Amino acid sequence: QVQLVESGGGLVQAGGSLRLSCAASGRTFSNYAMGWFRQAPGKEREFVAARAWSGSSTYYADSKKGRFTISRDNDKNTVYLQMNSLKPEDTAVYYCAADRAYPAAWGTLTEYDYWGQGTQVTVSS
Repeated sequence: QVQLVESGGGLVQAGGSLRLSCAASGRTFSNYAMGWFRQAPGKEREFVAARAWSGSSTYYADSKKGRFTISRDNDKNTVYLQMNSLKPEDTAVYYCAADRAYPAAWGTLTEYDYWGQGTQVTVSS
């Protein structure tokens, strides 16, 4: 029904930047919530950032606000995660997620209905 494909991961030095992309297909997303989560080896998947597909409402994990920015391009059906001032602790597989309705809690993993395959981000020290 909905497909999400992440890209843009890679290896970056601490303090550097990356921009991740999430290309969405299958249907329109005008009323969807879009989120970014990440999962490091041996750890639970955690919330990074989210936003409504339309409008300007954005949500961030407290530790990410100010360093990470979520944005979208409606024409390209793509959501982005701009990551600045990266730290080794940011190393993880980053996942794009979509909720067909606005979630009760934007940062809650189980609220989201669709997930991409993930893209690896590695930050060297």
